[in-house]
Amino acid sequence: MFIIDASALKKKQTAADRQAMRIALKFVCLFAVAGIGICWLRAQESEDGGARSRILALEHAWNQAEAFKDLKALDALFDSALIYVDDDGTLMNKSDFLAHVKSEHVQQVITQSMLVRVLGDMAIVTGTYQSNEFKNGKSVIRRGRFVDAWILRGVTWVCVAAQATPIR
Repeated sequence: MFIIDASALKKKQTAADRQAMRIALKFVCLFAVAGIGICWLRAQESEDGGARSRILALEHAWNQAEAFKDLKALDALFDSALIYVDDDGTLMNKSDFLAHVKSEHVQQVITQSMLVRVLGDMAIVTGTYQSNEFKNGKSVIRRGRFVDAWILRGVTWVCVAAQATPIR
């Protein structure tokens, strides 16, 4: 004859129930942590997206300021320690670059294929450009690729380094 001890079965069932509850609780915690992580990543992407938009606007403002020789606007866009390498290899600081803009005959600068990578308080912009200039009585079109480095100073993004390479 087979006799079942109800109290032993209840103890086993209770232990099994507790084990199942622990496993369920672990899954709930895992999903909660994953959800918080996803929300944090989305918030980070949103912040990066805002920075990307702001930097793209600054790049376009640079083009306009250069075409109109707006040295005051350019001065605000660049860090005081700007390092600029022109497409002919000339190395310039901020004052050299502003003097260069003042003396050149750029009529229009168009940037394309810009990609902004935000890395915390720093951003790298790559893209291509076309500048329309007037030199020696002739219209000249220059094409190139560029890399610009921006940093966040307080609440303002400023360009700290820029480099242009001609595309032949």
